[in-house]
Amino acid sequence: MLSLSFTPLVPWPVLAAFGVLAAILAGVAVLARGRTALLRAVALGLVVAALANPSLVREDRDPVKDVAAIVVDRSGSQSLGERPAMTDAVKAELERRFGTLAHIEPRFIEVGDAQGAEGDDGTKLFTALTQALADVPPERIAGVVMLTDGVVHDIPASLEALGLKAPLHVLVTGRPDERDRQIKMLEAPRFGIVGKDVTLRAEVMERGGTGTATVTVRRDGEEIDRQSIATGVPFSLTTHIEHGGPNVVEIEVEPLPGELTTVNNRAVLPIEGIREKLRVLLVSGEPHQGERTWRNLLKSDASVDLVHFTILRPPEKQDGTPISELSLIAFPTRELFVQKIKDFDLIIFDRYANQSVLPSAYFDNIVRYVREGGALLIAAGPEFAGPASLARTRLASILPGDPSAKVVEQPFKAALTETGHRHPVTRALPGSEANPPAWGDWLRIVSAQTRAGVQPILSGANGLPLLALSREDKGRVALMLSDQAWLWARGYQQGGPYIDLLRRLAHWLMKEPALEEEALRAQTTGRGREVRIERQTMAEEAGPVTITGPTGKERRLELAKAEAGLFTATFEAEQLGLHTIRSGNLVAFVSVGPANPRELADVFSDTERLKGVAEGSGGTVRRVAAAGGGIEVPRLQVTRGGRLGGADWIGFRPSDSATVRGVEVYPLGIGLWALAALAAAVLAMWLVEGRRGRAA
Repeated sequence: MLSLSFTPLVPWPVLAAFGVLAAILAGVAVLARGRTALLRAVALGLVVAALANPSLVREDRDPVKDVAAIVVDRSGSQSLGERPAMTDAVKAELERRFGTLAHIEPRFIEVGDAQGAEGDDGTKLFTALTQALADVPPERIAGVVMLTDGVVHDIPASLEALGLKAPLHVLVTGRPDERDRQIKMLEAPRFGIVGKDVTLRAEVMERGGTGTATVTVRRDGEEIDRQSIATGVPFSLTTHIEHGGPNVVEIEVEPLPGELTTVNNRAVLPIEGIREKLRVLLVSGEPHQGERTWRNLLKSDASVDLVHFTILRPPEKQDGTPISELSLIAFPTRELFVQKIKDFDLIIFDRYANQSVLPSAYFDNIVRYVREGGALLIAAGPEFAGPASLARTRLASILPGDPSAKVVEQPFKAALTETGHRHPVTRALPGSEANPPAWGDWLRIVSAQTRAGVQPILSGANGLPLLALSREDKGRVALMLSDQAWLWARGYQQGGPYIDLLRRLAHWLMKEPALEEEALRAQTTGRGREVRIERQTMAEEAGPVTITGPTGKERRLELAKAEAGLFTATFEAEQLGLHTIRSGNLVAFVSVGPANPRELADVFSDTERLKGVAEGSGGTVRRVAAAGGGIEVPRLQVTRGGRLGGADWIGFRPSDSATVRGVEVYPLGIGLWALAALAAAVLAMWLVEGRRGRAA
């Protein structure tokens, strides 16, 4: 490529002024002398040209390919229905067709769900486009193709607002006759009082539906309601909060035939059950050293409302004191064990002996209370091995063990059994990692035999069971076969973890979800989309869990042993939305990102959202779904002007950009020497012209 270049010997302003002066002088000379003055004009012109120092420049240039950006939408809404297959097929065809365009370089940009401060920014194709083309000069961009369902959340007013001057062509996946039905939550309480009802409000929204739908409600996986409701009209549901911790309520609407996706047909709401107060009844059979240990522990817990009675004067005591002179408060047995027994979450008998204070019918009430969901703890002392033992009452049918009428009085260290190492009440108690445990001694234990199927979690002297737990229908029972826990509280031989042990024990009896033997939990870790799974089990091993993503895709994940009875794993969620984790009959839910992702709020493909920005750039918007099935991909064409798209083609604008490999310069003058020669020629011309004038 040849071009003319100038490198002036004087600054451009000086050269311009000299040129103007030369033109004026040449004009005056021509007017005054006629044609003979044209030689002067030519000479002055040569002087100006010499001062401009012209050169002939030859460049060796290589053409540079223009760039065409192909933005492929891989967001959550693009994973619905036929869209993934459509997207893959169109992308493969575009790759093939761009291979036939020698002067255009295709750059494919895959874009997933955007992650913002709230965890869900929807689909941001234009943000990804500008980031991917940051290293390309705007003039080299021949065009942009977006392969998407049209659900985009960062559409600019125009491409020029992004600094791009290329045409935008949009290829829309999906079909215009899509049908879908979804649940929209209007009011969803996060907390509820245990034992009371909460009200939810929701609405079934649909397109291409029937106007009515059947809604199923489940709580903790169990169906509790099913009703037919009108779509597009808000409705209310009432559910009972059964227990503390997460009460998982599922609302599911039946799918439409040929529905786009069933992912948004279900809403899952973990409602945290909160107890107003955990009511505990503590009955001490007699004053003793450990009595205040239980009282102080329970009173220190702000969530516990404690009612405590100590039997100071059993009915059989006869010392001749008139009843009128006794100042003791009468034990309200009927009120506590008949009228208000169901108001208590836990009943504790601490060194209580059957001394005719409670009639047999009251023990029947306690058994019924436990089997209907209550909790009972027996903190036994020597009386448990005697004839007045509670094991000789109607409570025997629900107790985890039976005493053998022997009390062993010798120092021993409480130790975790094999079951105790896995049970959440005793697992990883401080000091249990040592052998023997780094705890102080206890001095007494009641010899007992546990029932069939009951494994103690703590053992004492001679391997005797020290703490045994059992479940009775809906309720729970614990039997502690020693009254020596107060030694740990007093710091005897450095004491022991009595607060951890007794508090865990009490809360397990009152069904604290975190202390369940068989439990499955899942939660996000706060690091992107990472989810942590915990499986608590009393088994030796925990099998793999099944993870179901928002789109229904399943995968299995093996768990690793973190400690005895606890297995964990982490995984990276591929999509935003609700994930369901199953292990046998246990189910856990975890929501990655917001509860209602933008990607699932509007799932219908759309050709209108991007129409304005595409047509404003000279591009086109079209669906790739063919009328009779399959796909239709437009032809790719390079055009230098006029239209940039037609019924079956899309155009790209070339820039003719190139890189320079080498430059050769050929000066047309030789600088000052040429200027001196030119001045001499001009002087000679004036001398000749002067002689002619004198001769005339």
